[in-house]
Amino acid sequence: MQPVMVISIIGSAILLLLLIGAPLKPMRWTGQMLIRLAIGALLLFFLNTAGASYDIHVPINAATVFISGLLGLPGLASLAAIQYFIVG
Repeated sequence: MQPVMVISIIGSAILLLLLIGAPLKPMRWTGQMLIRLAIGALLLFFLNTAGASYDIHVPINAATVFISGLLGLPGLASLAAIQYFIVG
């Protein structure tokens, strides 16, 4: 697909959303979920940085980011425990 076509499709979608209006509930939910996933990835990074001296390394991929983002600190602790006791 050519870049001009992609830009025109994205521009048309933005214009359509501006004219009609975006549904607020799904947009808010999507935004909150993306923020949670970003925080989960950041927590995994800090866990890997701090856990290097304890031989804890949890890979940062879609599944682990989703678990740590959705479950928060208990999910992060469970990933670290799984890595330390079961895998490592």
